[in-house]
Amino acid sequence: MNQEAVLRTFARAAEDAHAALTELDQRSGDGDFGDNLRGGLREAVARFDAGGTSAFGALGEVFLDEVGGTSGPLLGLLFTEIAQALDRGGSFGDGARAGLAAIQRVGEAQVGDRTLVDALSPAVDAFATGGFVAAAAAAKKGADHTAELRARMGRASYVGDRAKGEPDPGAVGIAVLFWAAATVESPDAAVEKPL
Repeated sequence: MNQEAVLRTFARAAEDAHAALTELDQRSGDGDFGDNLRGGLREAVARFDAGGTSAFGALGEVFLDEVGGTSGPLLGLLFTEIAQALDRGGSFGDGARAGLAAIQRVGEAQVGDRTLVDALSPAVDAFATGGFVAAAAAAKKGADHTAELRARMGRASYVGDRAKGEPDPGAVGIAVLFWAAATVESPDAAVEKPL
C-alpha cells in the first residue's frame, strides 16, 4: 500500500472539505471537527516528511497525542491500528477492523448511534469482500445514512433532532479517508467523493 500517497490525498481532501465539515459540526457538536481533522493531517504530513515513521504511524501519533476533541483520540486509535497492521505485513482492512474494535471498546458506540462507527463498520465489512472501492462506497453510504439518525453518543446527543438532516461530521471524515485510500489504490475506479 502506498501510505504516503494516501496520507497526502487524505490531507488534500480534508483541506477541501474543511468548511463543510466545520459547518456540519456546528450543527451537531462544537464546530471544531474541520479544524481538528485539517490541523491533524497537516501535522502528520510534516511529521512524516521529517522522517522516522510511516505515514499511518505519523497519523496515529499526531491524532492520539495532539488533536483535541473526542474524534482526535478515536481517529488516533484507528490510524495506529492501521499502521501496526501494515508494519506486520497485514492489510489496510485488517488495521481498520482492529481500529473499529478499539474505537468501540473505548467509545462504546454501535452502528445506529450516529457516530463515525456508522461509516467505519460497513467500510470494514465491505473491504473484506470488495477491497478499497467497495469500502469507500460503503463508508460514504454509512456516512450519508447518519443524516437520518438521532445521535445517541457524543456531543450530538445533546442537541436532539437539531442535527438530523445532515450527516455526522466524524462519519464523513471516515468516508473521506476511505475515498483517499481507494483513489490511490484503485486509480482507475470511479470513486464518489463524500463531499
